[in-house]
This record gives sequence, structure tokens and C-alpha cells, in this order.
Amino acid sequence: MNSFKAVLAKYDWDEVLESIQEKNILDVDHALATAKPDLEDFKALISPAAKPYLEQMAAKSRAITKKRFGNTMQMYAPMYLSNECQNICTYCGFSLTNKIPRRTLTDAEILKEAEFLKNKGYQHILLVTGEANRTVGIDYLSNAVRLLKPYFANISIEVQPLDQDEYERLVEDGLFATLVYQETYHRATYKIHHPKGKKSNFDYRLETPDRLGRAGIHKIGIGALFGLEDWRADSFFTALHLKYLQKTYWKTKYSISFPRLRPFSGGLEPKVEMTDPDLLQLICAYRILDEDVELSISTREQEKFRDHIAHLGITSMSAESKTNPGGYVVEPQSLEQFEISDERSTEVIAEMLLKNGIEPVWKDWEKF
Repeated sequence: MNSFKAVLAKYDWDEVLESIQEKNILDVDHALATAKPDLEDFKALISPAAKPYLEQMAAKSRAITKKRFGNTMQMYAPMYLSNECQNICTYCGFSLTNKIPRRTLTDAEILKEAEFLKNKGYQHILLVTGEANRTVGIDYLSNAVRLLKPYFANISIEVQPLDQDEYERLVEDGLFATLVYQETYHRATYKIHHPKGKKSNFDYRLETPDRLGRAGIHKIGIGALFGLEDWRADSFFTALHLKYLQKTYWKTKYSISFPRLRPFSGGLEPKVEMTDPDLLQLICAYRILDEDVELSISTREQEKFRDHIAHLGITSMSAESKTNPGGYVVEPQSLEQFEISDERSTEVIAEMLLKNGIEPVWKDWEKF
């Protein structure tokens, strides 16, 4: 049975990081000139040697994105259904050890949140929960997808990893996509930040996209949480994971997200800082590596950065996000999973995009 675990086992973290650091300007020149960049070219594009090329990379990334996706931006909104969680994660406001009021939305409350987002124009929603089997397990998720299917064209989830048969059930219910972040591909660091709960099982999480691929999901989203480890190495392993998945489950679409560690109640300081220019470099590197992959930016990032990056490679963007269950209508004051930086309304974000010649897309396909 196919598994990315076997691929990852062939690589040494320190050797990969050293290889990236040793890339030079000749490697960068080659990566920018070649018609079909590979993972060695990607290393060059995310290396320190590529920093002086940022303007050139941005121009190439913008041209590729415009050619492949046009002047459009797919809009989506997260809907947090529950903050109950059985895991201990050092960086998350929902962590089991945080003494916060726990909340899981009822059917009626889910529909109230849905009405709010529907009235804003959203057709793509991302359902988010903590990881609590008994409270927000497969039955709860299946019910939520079926409940919301009449309201939205696309329903995605970012929840606890599930077994293949459970994903197959959700696909039958109408699930469109699943986002699952490895957080970090460094085993030892992963263990430090996930000491207890099902999420502490590195391999089970690592093989989640394989289970999704076998279940026939339409789209899989992957990524790393920048700040836990060196962002360059984690980005290489994310790209390695992407290329493996594209080859193995070629009927499936893929997206990459770029979450940076954000403050929460008693929050964790990043081990390795990722600056705005670093993130811009990485986004452009992914676009140059792969013209088809969807690149998504959330409201974790600041207004100025989001406005700027909208031209340069991003194809999907959230707006007016609330990261607490019921945050739009039901219970606006409950504890957030993390702080957001861009608090502008959906209407203001849409106006910004239009002023920059980008059309906000609320619905881009119809399933017959």
C-alpha cells in the first residue's frame, strides 16, 4: 500500500537543510531559467542565495499565476464548530490543558452561522473543529456536512485525521476537500509540541493524505506550521509530499497553505522566525515549482501583506474569519484558537481585490 512514510524515511533533515543552505546564485539562475523546475530547483529558490532575486521571482510567480488562474481569487470562510480537544499542543488555544469554556455547536447554531456566511456571498466554507473523537467524531462531521450541503457549493474540513472508510463516508455526504497540516516534518520537534493525545502519533498524521487519496477526495490541502522548526526544511518536505501525492493520486487536486505561528492565550514564541520577505519568497518558489497547485493565505497575515501577495501567486483567500465556535453570530466572544491580523470585512476585502484588478470568485463550479 502506498505511503509517504517510506519516502520521508529516505531523507535526513539536517542533510536537507545543509543542502538548501549551500545553494548558490548559479543554482538560483538555473531554477529561474528552466522550463520544468524540480525539487533541487525548489531548494535553490527557498535558499538564502535567492534573497537578492525576490523581485525577479515575484514577477515570474505573478506571470505564471495570471496565465494559469487569470485575475481571480477564490474566496472562502472558516466556520468553527467546536473547540473541544483531547490533544495537548503547545501552540494552540484549544489545547486540552488550557482552562477554557468548551463549546460545540448544535444543528440550529450551525445553521445560524451558515445563514450569516451565505448572506455574505460565500459558497466555499471550511469546517474546523478541535480533535475530540467522542464529541466531534465521524457522526458529528457527517451530520454537519449533510446539514450544510444545501447551503454551499463546496464544503471542506480541517479536523482530526480520520480512517479511510470515514473519509469515504464524508465524500458520499458531499465533502469537497480536506486540509491536514503535518505542522512539522521533524519527528523530534513534532513530539515536543504534541506530547499527548492522538495527534502525538506522527506517522498516523503523516499518512492522512494517503488515506484521503485512496478515499477519492476531490482536493487535499497540506502545509507546515512555520515557527516550530526551520521553515526552509519544512517547506522542502511539504513540496516533497506534494510531488509524491500528485504522482500517486493524480486525479486529486492539491493546495498549500502558509500558517505562521500566531499568538494565543499563553502562546508559544517561534523557534525560527519567518519574516514577511521569507514568506513572499516561499510563496513565489511554490508557484514557480508548480503552476497548478492552489496557494492559500488566511487572515493570520496582516492587511498590508495580504494586499501585496494577492498579485503574486496566491489563488485562495479567507476574509472576516472568526476562529472560535459560533464566532460570527452564536457566541462572538468565546476564546479564539489563535489571533487574526486582518479583521477587515468581506466587503472591504472584495473591494480591495477589485481595485487591484482581481475578481473575487465566490463559486467556481457546479457539481451535477
